[in-house]
Amino acid sequence: MAANFSSVPVLDFALVFDNATKPEFILQLRHALINVGFLYLDNHTVSQKVTNDLIDYIPRLFDLPQEAKNQILMANSPHFLGYSRLGAEFTKGKTDYREQFDFATPHETQWKLGAPEHLRLWGPSQWPDEGLIPGFKNTMETYLQQVQALSYQFISLLAEAFGLPSDALNKFYDADKFMQHRGKVVKYPANDGSLTDQGVGPHYDAGFLTFLLVASPHRGLQVQNLSGQWIDVPPIPGTFVVNIGKALEFVTRGLARATSHRVLSPPVGSTPRYSVPFFQNISLNACLADEVLDFPSEILQLKQLRGDPVQTDSVNFAEFDREPSGKVNLIGRVNHPDVAQRHYPDLFAQYFPNGLPQQVSAY
Repeated sequence: MAANFSSVPVLDFALVFDNATKPEFILQLRHALINVGFLYLDNHTVSQKVTNDLIDYIPRLFDLPQEAKNQILMANSPHFLGYSRLGAEFTKGKTDYREQFDFATPHETQWKLGAPEHLRLWGPSQWPDEGLIPGFKNTMETYLQQVQALSYQFISLLAEAFGLPSDALNKFYDADKFMQHRGKVVKYPANDGSLTDQGVGPHYDAGFLTFLLVASPHRGLQVQNLSGQWIDVPPIPGTFVVNIGKALEFVTRGLARATSHRVLSPPVGSTPRYSVPFFQNISLNACLADEVLDFPSEILQLKQLRGDPVQTDSVNFAEFDREPSGKVNLIGRVNHPDVAQRHYPDLFAQYFPNGLPQQVSAY
């Protein structure tokens, strides 16, 4: 276990813009991708003003009247976008103590009657009443679009870190008008002493990359290292926490690490923890099992030097070997059975033959 880790590395994105220092960044990125699966990204290109504006909106978003939040419940949306109530989800059989809104980059759904159901995953967001929180929609969409641009730039650097041409991963994305990327705005209330400390339980992310904005000064995020220990990822102002999803792990044959992670609730007597994850998607029709990336032998040797992790506490998104990306994501998301029952009745019957359960999953 020579490559085990006890902390998450910090990478300076400014190094990318100088030919003299870019190789140093690529080397650091390679280590993070193969051995850790998580990194902090400092000096990135997303506007600090837009980020600060979004952070200022977040407490006001959750302070909206419950009736206003209920008008955009996720159950209304076949795209799994909208509001999820506090404590209405669970991971691995335990309640996730969080409240959240799911939004996404602008997109008109490509699904038509008779087309594969997973094409319905993407479509328009539900937004709160503009009169109740003026300017929020524009700020959130601006933020998502800027992180989207950063994520595409980052994916080319990731290809270089794997010893591939910078455009080697472009084939996993469709033209911009056919793509959609998802964000969440999440509130983890302080534990009132009556619940476990599970903000969200151990899990993997689905796609290629996640960019997490920690929007309050609270600890809570933890990642699982190669020996199964939980490692704290404390907030560093001005950075994103970037992590690898299961799709990237699969298509790189395990060279990139999708690292199990969880969030602990703020302790009793604390204030709420806020965060904004951005999930970079790949094409809904991408069949990763059909794609072979030809890595240089010296890069593949780094995986051997790393070794294999022990069994982790996360098990989700394991179907990339037999299903297109969109179907894998739909299987993961359909565990919101209230959405599935209304919009995907056949899939609902397959996964919930005994009807609507009392709790729903975080994915």
